[in-house]
Amino acid sequence: MPEPIRLMPAPADGAAPALPHNLEAEAALLGALMIDNRLVEDVQIKLRTDHFHEPVHGRIYEAILRLVDRNMIANPVTLKPMFDGDEELKGRGGPAYLAQLTGSGAALIGARDFAAQIYDLALLRALIGVGRDMVEKAVDTSESVDPKGQIEEAEVALYRVAEEGGEQGSVKSFGQATRMAVEQAERALNSGGHVSGITTGLDSVNSKMGGLHGSDLIILAGRPGMGKTSLATNIAFNAARRLIRDKEDGIPAEKSVGAAVAFFSLEMSADQLATRILSEQSGISSENLRMGKISQVDFRNLARAAAELESLPLYIDDTPGLTIAALRTRARRLKRQRNIGFIVVDYLQLLQGSAKASGENRVQEISEISRGLKQLAKELSLPVMALSQLSRAVEQREDKRPQLSDLRESGSIEQDADMVWFVYREEYYVASREPKRPGDGDDAKAFETHDQWMRDMERAFGVAELIIAKQRHGATGKVKLKFENRITKFSDLADDYPG
Repeated sequence: MPEPIRLMPAPADGAAPALPHNLEAEAALLGALMIDNRLVEDVQIKLRTDHFHEPVHGRIYEAILRLVDRNMIANPVTLKPMFDGDEELKGRGGPAYLAQLTGSGAALIGARDFAAQIYDLALLRALIGVGRDMVEKAVDTSESVDPKGQIEEAEVALYRVAEEGGEQGSVKSFGQATRMAVEQAERALNSGGHVSGITTGLDSVNSKMGGLHGSDLIILAGRPGMGKTSLATNIAFNAARRLIRDKEDGIPAEKSVGAAVAFFSLEMSADQLATRILSEQSGISSENLRMGKISQVDFRNLARAAAELESLPLYIDDTPGLTIAALRTRARRLKRQRNIGFIVVDYLQLLQGSAKASGENRVQEISEISRGLKQLAKELSLPVMALSQLSRAVEQREDKRPQLSDLRESGSIEQDADMVWFVYREEYYVASREPKRPGDGDDAKAFETHDQWMRDMERAFGVAELIIAKQRHGATGKVKLKFENRITKFSDLADDYPG
């Protein structure tokens, strides 16, 4: 019979292994803080009470923070009344222990190093806790066995440990918020104006909303054939390319208006998306690329475009049938490994909710998915763009421009979104109602009808509208864009366009 596998080496006496800690560092840091209260400013942003292994040390640290917050001096004398009834401190000598902590002034020199070590050891203990939970849940088969669900839970727990200590989700002083606002203004200045978030690569869109901002959920919706996937692909490419260009210009990543992009494509394969981007950059239609209808000159343009795009920080995940939990897990991993700054999901209705939500009804499942995407944007502090279908109600109206009520299962999507964009191309609808070409025997009305259609087609040709139906940060409205159907490319419309 084979030996059982040991998940952790057990101590010889059978006792549980000691958790990592350094009580001397904790004591030295507390002593330093009581000697020089100004050090509190350096350590309190990252170090919390529960990072101390010794509970009484955590309570002393909390008491020091409380006094300093009231603009009072925190030393053994002012702290003494707060610990008169503390039984654990009595076991260490009572208030005399507070004075004992300040015995070594040498701790002042290494206070920041002590704080860093206490924090790191707390992370190791948290990591051990995650590992123990994983083991306990994996060996417990008394309830329903769901290994994939356990893996996703473990990923979430590990991500929390990895992100521990950041300021995300914390209360920020006005000074911190002001610094962030100035940094955003600096990004806008470096970008040449307009953009304080991630650039869309479209000046007319950037000027309307200042780019795409962290923690925002952007819903990009449209009927089939409107080009919503093309627009999302264009924006993703533009953001990734801008990051590369800013890097070449010596602009650090944190000040760039570009971003590494994760593109979750639940409808199209990775090679189809790559073909679209190659088509846009080489000027060769994607249809001709797929069918090999290209000349030697075209092929050289294609090879040049492919070489330029080789290092593009655009990561495509084309796994079909992803659940919202699995998508969030993969996004966290890409954030950790590739430092992504923008996520695109194509499209929302192809995501799946949890088994529980799926078993109830589709509206509740979509509600769970849209809420999960918004939480992901906040958790990773980056913009998430999710594409969405529209209901067929659009087709029943004379004016085909979409409205918020046209969003399928719209209640939760509209509520969770910070911005809702609609793509509308009148050309698509005008082309579909082409009248019969008049012949020699037709009357004047037939010629007039066809001429009117030709004028409508000329006016609408190559023009798209981006309708901003909801925006938490600014005004709604429309932005007209140029759309080249042959290479599925959106770009800014010339200023002298008559429409």
